[in-house]
Amino acid sequence: MTDPTHPSGSVFVIGANHRTSGLSLRDRLFVDDGDIPGFLAKISELGAQDVIVLSTCDRVEIQGIHADPDALYTGTLEQFATHAGMQASELVDKFYLHRNTEAVRHIFSVASSLDSLVVGEPQVLGQLKAAHQMARQLGHVSGSFDTVLQSAYRVAKRVRTETRIGERPVSIASSACEIARGLHGDLSRVYVALIGAGEMGELIANQFMLSKVKGLSVSHPIRSRSEPLAARLGCHLVPYEDVSQALAQADIVISAIGRRQHSLSADMVRAALKSRRNRPQLIIDTAIPGDVDPAVNRIDDAFLYELSDLDRVAVDGQSSRKAEADVALSLLDEEISEFVASNTERDAVSVLTQLRSHFELVQQDVARQVPDDVSRATELLISKLLHNPSHVLRKHARAGDGKIEAAEQMLKELFDLENRSRPDGDNQED
Repeated sequence: MTDPTHPSGSVFVIGANHRTSGLSLRDRLFVDDGDIPGFLAKISELGAQDVIVLSTCDRVEIQGIHADPDALYTGTLEQFATHAGMQASELVDKFYLHRNTEAVRHIFSVASSLDSLVVGEPQVLGQLKAAHQMARQLGHVSGSFDTVLQSAYRVAKRVRTETRIGERPVSIASSACEIARGLHGDLSRVYVALIGAGEMGELIANQFMLSKVKGLSVSHPIRSRSEPLAARLGCHLVPYEDVSQALAQADIVISAIGRRQHSLSADMVRAALKSRRNRPQLIIDTAIPGDVDPAVNRIDDAFLYELSDLDRVAVDGQSSRKAEADVALSLLDEEISEFVASNTERDAVSVLTQLRSHFELVQQDVARQVPDDVSRATELLISKLLHNPSHVLRKHARAGDGKIEAAEQMLKELFDLENRSRPDGDNQED
């Protein structure tokens, strides 16, 4: 059964995110830009009318339109499993399937950064737009799903301009820079090392770049993740096996791996500080749970800040953030209702256009049969127009399936039959 959001099929979302899976799994599922064309082609072969691939640190999912998303789900799991070198059965409890209005809500939430690990982070909207553009260039997005995504962008703009939901991540990044200035003074003399590719880590690193730091390096255990990040930030790429050298040089370390285990140990920090001759080092842990061993807090000259620490500097209280999130969700509900209503109206207009074309074809046929007898032509036209409706109404009346009452009511409303049958013949329109 199709949904009013799209009469030609169901809008769907299939994937895994930070709530359903760990980063190590999402790393295996991650679809590099070079692999996306082939991946899209495989999903299209499964019957997807429109499809995009959104692959980020927080989520790996496909979005689009399909006549039967439940059937597509199984094939999609197999495709992701093959891509990750796994069995599809290993992914069943990690992947979600959203259909129809639920899927539209999810897409709107993702675009508005209400579904992100750090609510309000701006990167995901750019990532969604990039995924959309790539799929469209490859011929995998048509006007139908284009409408969904364009509506999502409009919702994201409303959420960002009509609420303060986006201020928190930007404020956290700005707070990181202020703390760094308090520790190191002039930022034009400091080096920054970003380890990992999490969205919040990238946002803070970008803020440091805007603050004119002397240099920034990027490293990640998976090179295909660090290369595009280094390109976006316009900075130096360090192979992960050489990360100890980057740590030794860095005045500021941003950890954004998020593997749910400590990627930066106390011993690694001690070794870096020794190489730095104990010059102080600011370490910013953006992962949830943290990347950095809490024992680092006990090391002299190492100053560890987690997101919660930066958040306390940046924002006055949890209640104000919750209020902004509630406003954003209300906007989301409003936009979803408007989207569904607009698409339902477009569907009605499409049916009326088909009906008009049908009437015109019948009229042309009658005109050919009796070109010179207006009365006979009128009778014949009415007979032809009512032939199939009469047949269908009689069929449902005989079946007793309950549809006849609804059809009769609809006909009365469509043709204003009750008013037109009044004895006084008052058929004037309002």
